[in-house]
Amino acid sequence: MNRSPEPENAGERNLLLGWLAFHRDALASKCDGLGAAQQVEASAPPSDLTLAGLVRHMTEMERAYLVYPLQGGDFSLIYCTDDNPDGDIVGLTPEIVAPSLERWHAERACADALLAAVNSLDDRCVGSRNSVRWNLLKVIQEYARHNGHADIIRERIDGAVGE
Repeated sequence: MNRSPEPENAGERNLLLGWLAFHRDALASKCDGLGAAQQVEASAPPSDLTLAGLVRHMTEMERAYLVYPLQGGDFSLIYCTDDNPDGDIVGLTPEIVAPSLERWHAERACADALLAAVNSLDDRCVGSRNSVRWNLLKVIQEYARHNGHADIIRERIDGAVGE
């Protein structure tokens, strides 16, 4: 898998977008080379977290903190509902893996297009009270936190370690 490297020292916007790309690719690399059944394996009990669940959760985070805030409109999550608030994480089966990865990539592409149109990180988002900077940092910290979980899950599945 061709991954985005850690960003070089750069201006704030390029640095933040570089870290976003790095962390997105880090999660993708943890899924790379595994079958669908392995990606829905909760390998670190008692946690329900799986690699596919983390992908679905990060799809929700891209939607909640980048896509919706930057474009506005009606807000809805993709997997989580009032009836199933943990729909991104719990009860996953192998057949959801491929469509979940596709949806994650689509949400990322939408977020990237919206971010490219932003004039300033200081701009207030139309769908939230926060700045673009705040929302971007929120998503980066979500990836960084959950990539640590992904490291443990992947190691427990097949022993693979590292970035």
